[in-house]
Formats: sequence, C-alpha cells, structure tokens
Amino acid sequence: MNTKLFATLLLMAPLLGSVTIAGAHAKPAGLVMAAAPFKVKSYNIAEHGAVGDATKLNTKTIQTVINGCAKNGGGTVVIPKGVFLSGAIFLKPGVNLEIQEGGVLKGSTNIEDYPKGMTRIEGHFEPWRAALVNGDKVDHLVISGKGTLDGSGEPFWKLFYGKRKENPKTTNLNVERPRLAYIINSKDVKISGIRFLNSGFWNLHLYRDQGVLVENCRFEAPSGSVPDNHAPSSDGIDVDSSQDITISKCYFSVGDDDIALKGSKGPFAMDDKDSPPVEHIRIMDCVFEGGGGIMTCGSEATIVRDVKIERCTARGVNVLRLKLRPDTPQQYENISLNDITIDGSATLLSIAPWSQYFDLKGQAPPKSLVRNISISNVKGSGSSLGNLKGNPGTTFGSFSIKNVNIQVKNANFTPPAFDGFKLENVVVNGKPVTVEAPAK
Repeated sequence: MNTKLFATLLLMAPLLGSVTIAGAHAKPAGLVMAAAPFKVKSYNIAEHGAVGDATKLNTKTIQTVINGCAKNGGGTVVIPKGVFLSGAIFLKPGVNLEIQEGGVLKGSTNIEDYPKGMTRIEGHFEPWRAALVNGDKVDHLVISGKGTLDGSGEPFWKLFYGKRKENPKTTNLNVERPRLAYIINSKDVKISGIRFLNSGFWNLHLYRDQGVLVENCRFEAPSGSVPDNHAPSSDGIDVDSSQDITISKCYFSVGDDDIALKGSKGPFAMDDKDSPPVEHIRIMDCVFEGGGGIMTCGSEATIVRDVKIERCTARGVNVLRLKLRPDTPQQYENISLNDITIDGSATLLSIAPWSQYFDLKGQAPPKSLVRNISISNVKGSGSSLGNLKGNPGTTFGSFSIKNVNIQVKNANFTPPAFDGFKLENVVVNGKPVTVEAPAK
C-alpha cells in the first residue's frame, strides 16, 4: 500500500468509521459508515512452484513467495489444498498466512531444515531450532483458514524417549525439537481456524506479544500414558511474558500443558528484564480433553495476574494447575474461573510444589505469593477435588471456591490451613464440604 495513502486513511478513520485494512483488527468508535475494503493481494504458493505431494521440500519456494509478498507491499500467502512439506519459514511484516481447507503445511522431519539461532525457550534465551512458522515484529498478523499445521512430530518424540532411556536425566533442552509456531515481539495478532497437529515440541509459543486473539483453533497431539502414544512437551499454547491475550472457542488434546502461562525462573527471576509479567489473559468457551489442565502457571513463571476463564469444559484434565517452584519468587494473583464443567478423570485443583530441575544457585529459598484466586459455578463428574499445597516460602491470600456441585471418585480433601481459604455452597457426592477456621 502507498505510504502516503495509508497515513491519510489513518487520519480519516474517525470520519470514515470502520475501514478495513489488511491485518488491522481494531475498529474506531462512533458512526460506522459503509466502506469498501481494500483488496488484499494473495499469493498462492502452488502458483509459484510449490508442490503439495507431501514429498517435495518446499521451504525455499514458500520463503521466496513470502519475501516477494513483503517486497510488493504485503498481502496474504495462501497454502491451498494439498500437503506441502517444508522446513522453517519466516513471516515478514505485512504478510499474512492463510491455510485453506484441505491444505496442510507439513513440517519436515529433518531437524537441519529448522535453522538454529538464539531464541526464547523455557524462560531464557539460548541457541535452539526455529519453529515451522516464525514471526518477529509482525504487527497486525493474521494466520487463518480451515487448514492444518502438521509438525510430523513422531520421529522427534521417539528421539526424545530414546535419549531419555539411555540417560534418565535427559531434559527437553538436550533433544532439539521444533515448535509449530513462534510469534514474538508483535501486537494485534489474530490466529483463527487453524488445526495444530502433532508438534515436535510446543504448538504455539507467544513471546512478548500484546493483543493476540486465538479463536476456533484445534491443538492435537497424543496424550496417552505410555511413550508410544504420548507427545512429550507438546503444550497447546505457551503465553510467555505477554499481555492482553484472548483464547476463545478452541479445542485442546495434547501431551502436556494445554495453556501454559510462562515467564522466567530461578532465584533472580524478578530481575529478568526479558520477562515482563503475564497479564490480562482471557480464556473462554474452550474444551480440554487431554493435557495438564485448562490453565497452568509454570513450569517457568514469575508474575501472572488478571486471568479470567469462563464457560470451559475439562474432560480428564486439571481445572487449575499452579506449579510452585522452590527456587523462584512467584506471584500469582487475580485469577478467576467461572462456569466450568468437568468430566472423566478431571481434577479441580493441582496446586503444589514443582521441583523439576530447580536450582537455588546458592541463594536462600525465595518468598512467593498466591492470592485473589476464585473458582465458581462448577458442575459435572471427575476424579477428585485435588490438592492445594505450597512451598515453605509460599504465602496464600484470598482463595475461594463456591457454587460447586460435582461427583468424584475420591472425595478425600484436606482444606489448607490459611485464613483466606473459603468454601461456599460446595457439594461433593451429594454432601456439603466445609472448612474449619485454622487453629490459632
């Protein structure tokens, strides 16, 4: 688009009402007048030499199309019907991605097709492989369509389990595996309709983003109980050091955390300038059938606040999971869950110390704070109420559970002994559950 024309339209926006510009999602308030949208240029990769036969590697062709689209003023790169094999591709500012129904962008199983570079991984930066789809500073990005991002993850899972069999101390970072999508340093991003399938590692990693909408997407990877049918560390969405994130009408069945809120870790985490707080998160109208829980704070997370979860169904997963690290000063606050349905082996709470690979680095155990947590209007049947326990350095503030009527296989629950914990109208297996004031 002509730069002068674009600037003029921005100035005229309050007068024109709703103006459609590629990638822009916000609409000005006030009088809305009919305005013809600008026609966005489309670049069908099949028309530029890509072959959707699931065997030819199309990385260079697709990247050339992306680069050309950006050079010519932006537009939409289209993955049409077919299975297009590719290694890592890198989106550019002004370039959207559409995967049409029947279209598959299928990740290569050769790790060398994912270039290695400094990237954010597990709460810090280190050399690591790129994702299948990458975007840095791609404001107003739209990734849409009814197609599929397929990570071809099975060989990467088998490699991980093989290494762990040789050495039980093997960690994620010892075995390179590509993510499906990695979007960083970006504002006003929309990801809609996409099926994320069989990622080698995390599915969608959002780092230092603001204003992201993920809607009507599916996140799927095997979540069984044995290595042959379990995708290790196949998180659905990792919201890392990001703000104003909305996740709506999505489906999750993965081998690890469904939605994980992440930041930094370790005794100096509060000083990590690369890890601003995770704030203003909205999760609504989603279904969770396999994985760690509707929402997990951790395994690396420092400050998480203002999280609202509504109208979600948990089938066989935890409703709320807070990982409390003994080596990290964590602050989890203002988290609410309302109108939740549980089923299968679902557990209401999984709040407990998380000591995996922790390292105090010679420091004294840190102090952590969990407060203003509320769970309300829960129905259905599940496994248990779960557990609520902190580290010696964890302080709990207000924590309420109310209007719950569920059937569970294990009704044993020991209420925690802190003043802020309250139960109101909680019925389990037809019997009211109460909590006594802690002994003074």
